[in-house]
Amino acid sequence: MPEDKHTDRNIALESVRVTEVVAIAASQFMGGGDEQSADQAAVAAMHDALGKLVIDGTICIGEGTPDETDKLFSGEKIGTGDGPKMDIALVALEGKSVVARGGPNAMTVIAMAEDGGFLNVPNIYMDKIAVGPGLPEGVVDLDRRPSENLQALSEAKGVPVSDLVVCMLDRPRHGNLIAKVRDAGARMRLILDGDVSGVISASQVGAGVDLFLGIGGAPQGVLAAAALRGVGGQMQGRLIYRNKNDKVEAGKAGIEDFDRKYSAEEMASGNVTFAATGITYSAMQEGVRLFPGGAITHSMVWRSVTGTLRYVEGHHNFTRQSTTG
Repeated sequence: MPEDKHTDRNIALESVRVTEVVAIAASQFMGGGDEQSADQAAVAAMHDALGKLVIDGTICIGEGTPDETDKLFSGEKIGTGDGPKMDIALVALEGKSVVARGGPNAMTVIAMAEDGGFLNVPNIYMDKIAVGPGLPEGVVDLDRRPSENLQALSEAKGVPVSDLVVCMLDRPRHGNLIAKVRDAGARMRLILDGDVSGVISASQVGAGVDLFLGIGGAPQGVLAAAALRGVGGQMQGRLIYRNKNDKVEAGKAGIEDFDRKYSAEEMASGNVTFAATGITYSAMQEGVRLFPGGAITHSMVWRSVTGTLRYVEGHHNFTRQSTTG
């Protein structure tokens, strides 16, 4: 990541421009029931927008391997080739099924870091736990029971466990975990998709989430860690291996300790810039609002070097531009 603060700030703004383009493209398919078209539109828009950035970029966390996708694959060189050298992690469309249904919490996210700043993980599962800023270090831990984590969190926040809200993906694999959280007395917010947004919500005042728990994609875990690097908070992640092939893929990615717990700093190190634009509405930001000849977008962007979170409302006039600007 560039050391010059002005260049660094420009990269942050350019990141938002990228996510705005993608959000507008994906929003055209909201509620249409077509996940594939929404996802393809988002990927194409992000690939085009990133290709115009004056950076020497390499996608480290992308949409898959070169065998799986021809755009935004891990290892792809992106940008003009000039400018600062940086690694890129992204999810062009987090919540494609959400967009297809017209539901909440769909967003597009991108993170940029110094060369080697992102943990290289395969597209397998990761067990995650995350809380927001201002809490004692180690207040929660993946190796503790849900009841223990909730009790420690309630004491740290000075509220009863019954006031705490736990966010988790609504998946059959979480059935036992959901039961334990409810037995402990906490409330729950089960989301259909988007565990990056789930982790971010745990860090945002007013989002109504105190703790994120559960198993989701490992690449999304790295992106969530990048987000927390900017706004603060704590996170742990541990890779989950469903079969021998998962371990083989992890080995190829350079993972040596298969049981290691990674902190947010270990998953996203150095100077990290993170940007997200809402596609559909959420507790944190509004989705894209289309109107004849334009759109309004709502984004968040932050840099770990300053810890400053900015909300960006973009008003886009399609009659004066071919893409958002």
